[in-house]
Amino acid sequence: MSQPEEVRSLLESVAQGEVTPDVALETLKNLSYEPVGEFAKIDHHRALRTGFPEVIWGPGKTPEQIAQIMNIMRQRNPVVMATRIEPDVYTVLQPKVRGLYYYNLARICAIAPPSIEPQYPGIIGILSAGTADLPVAEEAAVTAELSGFQVQRLWDVGVAGIHRLLNNRHVIESASVLIVVAGMEGALPSVVAGLADCPVIAVPTSIGYGASFGGLAPLLTMLNSCAAGVGVVNIDNGFGAAVLAGQILRTAAKLRLASPDS
Repeated sequence: MSQPEEVRSLLESVAQGEVTPDVALETLKNLSYEPVGEFAKIDHHRALRTGFPEVIWGPGKTPEQIAQIMNIMRQRNPVVMATRIEPDVYTVLQPKVRGLYYYNLARICAIAPPSIEPQYPGIIGILSAGTADLPVAEEAAVTAELSGFQVQRLWDVGVAGIHRLLNNRHVIESASVLIVVAGMEGALPSVVAGLADCPVIAVPTSIGYGASFGGLAPLLTMLNSCAAGVGVVNIDNGFGAAVLAGQILRTAAKLRLASPDS
């Protein structure tokens, strides 16, 4: 039980006398976190606090550890995600986790319903400067979709061929928030922010020649953007960009509900 509506339903059942306090206590006893062996403590409370459940970071964990964590999390969450899962790790995980799906380009494993309808209004537009940036861009796109947001993709529109971006301005104009992924010199977010009337989340990637310093050069470019309204996440952090975009849309939805005219 990690979703707000489930907790509310349980409390209403107790108030109406349909569930005893002892049964409710047994149900809620692992609400905050649940140990998994000696190596993990699953934060079941995170979705209640932040709106997003805990997501498994793959590197540094064994396939057996990842499988155990996913099989416990699935009991309380309709969607369970693990990021940065390499194909050989997925091969080991697949027989251990029923219904596991692998997003190869994004390197994400997930247990999820066959289709997830967007739960929130608005569109997250995701742009990549080059094809080499797609793993990070797809990590952002898949994370956003599994979190219940509508995504529109636009790939390979870097500034070296600016007409490719300008010919697709409808993606920028229709977005409620934009994630812009770029390596090399990292100029694309500045250009997009000069065309957009919504927040722009810039994601530097580690793609580039030696002087890009593994993504440090595009990171500094994005931090020094002359266009207003650009926020920057860490190098290759497509996941973090998607969660931030989701929080922006969730906040907008809350403000609409709180408005006296809504």
